[in-house]
Amino acid sequence: MSSTVEPHLSIAWDRAQVASLIEAHCQQAGALLPVLHAIQDALGYVPTDSLELIAQALNLSRAEVHGVISFYHYFRTTPPGRHVVQVCRAESCQAMGGRAIEAYLKQRLGIDYHQTSRDGEFTLEPVYCLGNCACSPSIRVGDDTFSELNTGKVDQLLNDLTSYAVELKG
Repeated sequence: MSSTVEPHLSIAWDRAQVASLIEAHCQQAGALLPVLHAIQDALGYVPTDSLELIAQALNLSRAEVHGVISFYHYFRTTPPGRHVVQVCRAESCQAMGGRAIEAYLKQRLGIDYHQTSRDGEFTLEPVYCLGNCACSPSIRVGDDTFSELNTGKVDQLLNDLTSYAVELKG
């Protein structure tokens, strides 16, 4: 079983880019959520070290910013894997075998929800509904939804998504 990527091993982020995103959204009503979404959309996560910058710009405490990030499961403070696998946890998917798919993904990837595989390939996240109830159980990877899953289809999908290092000999 793989372990997760350590949070302290986060990727360097561009302070000027984050400041620009904050500036672009700081005048909106309730600016914190638009700012956080913009940062996560651009970087894939909201760097913990950027919380002070966000707090200062929006005249909030660092604790207030952290509280919002930790309340909403959508936001992450560490870089995600190359592929974010979202598992539908709504009733239809659960009734059609989604819990077995969820358990299989956790076992196969060696991670739990909100964790990233040691190789950095996959991050696993729960979602409430993917709106694909007629074809349950479903998962989404990036912008693609995969339905009517079983363990064989999950294996094929993960194999198709996995990056392999290729050794070139001269």
